[in-house]
Amino acid sequence: MTSLRVEPYHLPAADLGRPNPLPMFRGAEDDGAVDVDASVPREDRRHLGWRTAWRVLPHRMQDGYNRDRRPRALDSLVLENEHLRARFLPQLGGRMVSLLHLPTGRELLCRNPVFQPANLALRNAWFSGGVEWNAGQPGHHYLTCAPVFAGRVEGPDGDPVLRLYEWDRVKGFPWQIDFHLPSGSPVLFARARLVNPHDRELAQYWWTNIAVDEREDVRVLVPADSALCNPYWKAMQVVPLPAAAGRDMTYSTRAPHACDFFSRIPDGQRRWIAALDASGSGLFHTSTDRLKGRKLFCWGMGPGGRQWQEFLAEPGVAYIEIQAGLARTQMECVPMPARAEWAWTEAFGLLQADPSAVHGADWERAWRSADEAIEALLPRARVEEAHRALAAVAARAPAEVLRAGSGWGELERRRAAADGEADPLAEALPFEAALGPEQAPWLALLERGVLPPVDRRAEPGALMAQPEWRARLEASVRRPEGDHWLAWWHLGNMRLEERDPRAARTAWERSLRHTRTGWALRNLAVLAEREGDRDAALALRREAWEAGPPAPALAVELASALVDAGRFGEALELIAGLPEPARSHERVLLAWARAALETGRLEGVERVFDHPFATIREGEVTLTDLWFAWHARLLAAKEGVPVDEAIRRRARREFPPPRHIDFRMATVADEA
Repeated sequence: MTSLRVEPYHLPAADLGRPNPLPMFRGAEDDGAVDVDASVPREDRRHLGWRTAWRVLPHRMQDGYNRDRRPRALDSLVLENEHLRARFLPQLGGRMVSLLHLPTGRELLCRNPVFQPANLALRNAWFSGGVEWNAGQPGHHYLTCAPVFAGRVEGPDGDPVLRLYEWDRVKGFPWQIDFHLPSGSPVLFARARLVNPHDRELAQYWWTNIAVDEREDVRVLVPADSALCNPYWKAMQVVPLPAAAGRDMTYSTRAPHACDFFSRIPDGQRRWIAALDASGSGLFHTSTDRLKGRKLFCWGMGPGGRQWQEFLAEPGVAYIEIQAGLARTQMECVPMPARAEWAWTEAFGLLQADPSAVHGADWERAWRSADEAIEALLPRARVEEAHRALAAVAARAPAEVLRAGSGWGELERRRAAADGEADPLAEALPFEAALGPEQAPWLALLERGVLPPVDRRAEPGALMAQPEWRARLEASVRRPEGDHWLAWWHLGNMRLEERDPRAARTAWERSLRHTRTGWALRNLAVLAEREGDRDAALALRREAWEAGPPAPALAVELASALVDAGRFGEALELIAGLPEPARSHERVLLAWARAALETGRLEGVERVFDHPFATIREGEVTLTDLWFAWHARLLAAKEGVPVDEAIRRRARREFPPPRHIDFRMATVADEA
């Protein structure tokens, strides 16, 4: 018997804080650069880097969190039958945080005992553990730390089906996942659907990221004899499986540093990945063939990798990720035709295979043993059958909306209706329950033709980048009641995101003529930086801070820009005069430490290394660089010599950084 219920989920959790009010604009290129070794064949290069450049608008950055974890109760949705209990968090991207095998009491996922955001996602905030769903753009999803819709749908046999769904604001498409746990089934099925509602091609992306416990006896198996290895510090290359650089990398605890391994599964081979322990048991994942890629990610056994594991959870908690995606790698999107609908079905469950084969020296025998065990437990034809059965469910509206996500999907549905366009959302996806304050100004623009003004001291509110709204806003500013600073500011944002900098400048200057705000001055500073005029950009950032309102985000950008420009004295003077909470912001503290070192003011720098920094970015080495620079200064002062390359090398050699500040993905020794 299958049940679906709502339960509180108690755990220590940090506060996400408020979103950053400043828009972060995309760059000049849509494609990203991927460093590729000559060993990578042409067929694996076809879409590498295609449409992968970072972009986030209309979302705002989530960088206001901390590391102050307190007991909290989150909503969870529990889907359960006789064999499995799956738990999802609709407030946090629909993350499946637990998959419990009931007969044995075994947790199949890495279940993070805390909620601790860290700077790894497209919008900054991300947390580890469980299974996350990443759609639309390469990277951890925009909604990984935001609500999504959840509904109860009647399944093909009358059992409840859990649906997660949302509207993608960046590329403008709906997505949904229907989770089905039939009575008596040893596996959880997840049928995903992406819909392109446009008359144009979409650059599409999807990866399902599954965290499982990392242990010395866990081996990751895939039906492939080679992989594309991305070691982070040198070019992507083809490596044989299971060994790379003399190490069997299918055991993650043998990896010295962080790595991605994208398996090169041959066409026609069933697609799956499994993480099996010494007894030959553990989680496996398989899917229908549209989900082409499989990947192993590990943090590596270096000090930085170990620190990241603890930083994201608690001491003693370590994980690896086994993943599945639309493309062979995560460094690419794939072209989705106009008006297309893509769907596939995934399956998760406990696998038991022959441990002597799984952990034997014969790699092909190892993965074939798992392949045969998967086929015995869940025949490939059964997954195809589930995929067909769930197709009818995908078109059904939920009998009940259990939790609401954002109101942007409903706003888009109303905009499309007002413009005489076809409904971009499937009828099976109700969004109307979530319209709220964030959408209110844009709903007013839609219904009354004018974006309402706000006080200059207020934050400018939710952003919009969708091109269909630009014409409405252009019309709004031509009306007396719509001709105000906020409307012109938003219009400038849209224009720059559409790569029209001259028009963006005109809009922000019009905004300033109405009301002098730090919001418009800051955006003009962004333009000046892009034009290479650093002095003008710094002057505008200083004006932005002085004009106000005194948002910490404006102070953070100004302090960082002064240090980057080598104006260390000005940075120290600025920081000394900042009010709270701007002065104690951790990014301002880092700017202060950099400026203090450069001006020879060593006193107090050591206290920086005791600060519990929350927003260190994946791959960022600011703290270790500061540590080595500080010790180089101390050495030079002690010996009465200048800071030169020899002193810097000694500092790196003689003063290893404390573990709690070492976030390096690879060390100099690794790179050598």
